[in-house]
Amino acid sequence: MVNPCGLMKLCHLVKPVSVTLVAGRNLSQLKTLPKPTVPPLKRTCELYLSSLETFLQPEELNHTKKLVEEFLIPGGVGETLQKGLERRACNTENWITDSLLKLECLKRKPLVVLLNFGILCTRKDIRDKQGQIRCAAEFTASVLDIKTMIDNDTLPVEYMKGKPLCMKQYEQVFSSCRIPGAKRDSLLFLAKSSNPPKHITVVHNGQFFLLDIYNSDGTLLTVDQLCVQLDRICNSSLQTSMDPVGILTTQRRDVWNKSYISLMQDETNKESLSAIESSILTLCLDGPMPPVSDERMHRKAAFFQMFHGGGSQWYSGNRWFDKGLQVIIGEDGHRGINCGHTVADGTVFLAICDHAVANTNKETPHMIQTPSDPLPMPQKLHFNITPEIKQDIEEAKQHLDTVVQNVDVEITVFNHFGKNAIKARKMSPDAFVQMAIQLAYYRVYQQCCVTVEPASLRTFRLGRLALIHPTSNASVAFVKAFDDPNKQNLEKVDLLEKALKEHKKSTEMVMSGQAVAEHLMGLMCQASEENIPMPDVFTDTSFCKTLDFFHVTTSQLSSKTGCLTCNTLDRPGIYDVGYSIMDNHIDCRVSSLEASNTFKEKDPARLSRALEDALLDMMTLLEETPRVKPEAN
Repeated sequence: MVNPCGLMKLCHLVKPVSVTLVAGRNLSQLKTLPKPTVPPLKRTCELYLSSLETFLQPEELNHTKKLVEEFLIPGGVGETLQKGLERRACNTENWITDSLLKLECLKRKPLVVLLNFGILCTRKDIRDKQGQIRCAAEFTASVLDIKTMIDNDTLPVEYMKGKPLCMKQYEQVFSSCRIPGAKRDSLLFLAKSSNPPKHITVVHNGQFFLLDIYNSDGTLLTVDQLCVQLDRICNSSLQTSMDPVGILTTQRRDVWNKSYISLMQDETNKESLSAIESSILTLCLDGPMPPVSDERMHRKAAFFQMFHGGGSQWYSGNRWFDKGLQVIIGEDGHRGINCGHTVADGTVFLAICDHAVANTNKETPHMIQTPSDPLPMPQKLHFNITPEIKQDIEEAKQHLDTVVQNVDVEITVFNHFGKNAIKARKMSPDAFVQMAIQLAYYRVYQQCCVTVEPASLRTFRLGRLALIHPTSNASVAFVKAFDDPNKQNLEKVDLLEKALKEHKKSTEMVMSGQAVAEHLMGLMCQASEENIPMPDVFTDTSFCKTLDFFHVTTSQLSSKTGCLTCNTLDRPGIYDVGYSIMDNHIDCRVSSLEASNTFKEKDPARLSRALEDALLDMMTLLEETPRVKPEAN
């Protein structure tokens, strides 16, 4: 067991950056990007202890300080692990990504809700089944545009502040799958294999089909050709009482592994599993979602459709959650994707969605024209279901429905101000919202919250993510002072500015590859690989709290086409706050997962209201407190 106290999630979304697209070759620049170096051990340990001050009791902190001192003894285990990690950094493309993916594949919890995330795109005006088929064909064709650019090595390179970003993740989205293992999963990447897949899988009414998407001359099927094939699939899968094999992918990974092994004993099942796993993507054709009373509930239902499928009675069995990319098109016009965040980060998936939405928002006639060249019939993928597998399916339904019932979300639009007003105050919009989240939580629960926020490391070769810890001594001081009647407004503004400055400092450090948690996890993995007894500093309860003791996960991801992210809920009992800071408004999604349905500890609607109030009150404070600048000498 690498980590006896739980694993930090490989976060799914990233701190937003201003990205510039430059036409040219994308993967050919991979070797030109720098590899991350290993931070100095002593500095990491000092920053680690500083971060603990925000939530540990004094006696706990003193105990951890002693363990850290022992870890840092010259010639001791800390120095040994540091040297080993430095060697690994020289011999691998990216030691941070390497460590995080190893830990990620060890996780045994289900992918649905807890690891995968969704993206809800703007709704398409669809009137009938043929409209859904046309919408699905257009969206899929637009997504495949990205794949064609990857195959031709012409996908525009993204730049951030003049630095090129690693584009490898775009390749990993396609023809990828996570395979369940008894103790750890494995990742399948076939997009750049010697014989890359030429098909997608389509699932309708819980039934899977293999659909070749290339003509004999090597060109992709046109939208009209895709429409013909999807219409054939829908007409061949009208029955709605089939055993939903896809629901098995919602189980815990070890439980799913047992069912997977049973399925693989049958040759037909084995061929069907192979077709799904190797496919470029999975296209999920859903029916309509249940009717609801108002637009708020309608949007919530659409959110859940992309996130988990709505439960076993709706479309959770019309999925294969192991896939890197699932495109989801509902009969009532809802469209989006479900994403395997093990293969890529939120910015990559959102860019793919923005591209697809921009291409498909144009009004086109919903008339299918039969192509002149005959197309082969899509191949139905069959499963031979034993009584044991049938029982596994029923248990998966029950398990999933329990999880789904305990998920809640509040989706709001804060219309009072956005990025422009915050930047006019010479403040970071992201840091401003982060402080508002902490203030909102403090007002609701009368305690400071430990928050985490992911940042992109794509300026490095094969870079993925690292975590910012926005809760600092400075932010705690600001939050506690804000509603204190004994504090003057000028002092409150000063505390806010100090908190924002500290957030900027932490962000820059993490994005430069100097993240504390990732360094410590790398050392922990090194101990496991070198068969060195796990140092006490990593079995200490304080270290466990560093990885798992947070109240709120946060992320900012802004779409050019109005897409909304449905964020991973790392575990029960915490909040996730996703937000998109636009020029004049802020889109917010506050979600939670309860440990049981008997007692609702979390209330996303309440925290959402508190966040709106916090944003307004912070801006009012700034407006009512003019800053007096000292006169120049």
